Amino acid sequence: MTPLELLWSGWRATYVTSGGAAGGVARDDVAQGRGSIFTRILTSGLDDTATHVVHRGEGVFAILNLFPYSVGHVLVLPYREVADLEDLTAAETAELWATVTDTVRALKVGYRPEGINVGVNLGQPAGGSVSDHLHVHVVPRWIGDANFMTATANTRNLNEALPDTAAKLRAAWPRG
Repeated sequence: MTPLELLWSGWRATYVTSGGAAGGVARDDVAQGRGSIFTRILTSGLDDTATHVVHRGEGVFAILNLFPYSVGHVLVLPYREVADLEDLTAAETAELWATVTDTVRALKVGYRPEGINVGVNLGQPAGGSVSDHLHVHVVPRWIGDANFMTATANTRNLNEALPDTAAKLRAAWPRG
């Protein structure tokens, strides 16, 4: 029998103790008018380097996931807080998906992944941790990446700090 291997994932403590709301923002903050964590980041007065925003468009922006599944995990979302795809305006829909495409391009240039997951969790039962502010996950993937780590050890293996990831994606962002 081999000894149990322990892997430290202390960064998860913030997420777990905040009830699944990144940055300690309670799930009812949107309902009570305080805004989602994303809105609070945008109105914080902090610059994009401090908040890990990698792109700002007219109605949509891209930000690194503070609790990423892998290096380069980006969230693309509208500035406006909406919960469902059908609540977006036609302009927001067009810009959202164009920005998802640009995110994929930037990840391919910056990281050369072997694959990419693109997904939306609509509603809390679907896995949406900030379900009142729609966001699209764009996650680079590699054959043999750390998939098993989450399932077996509730641990993520990230080999790069968020500021480094943000800088790399900003440099790789398509110029249009």
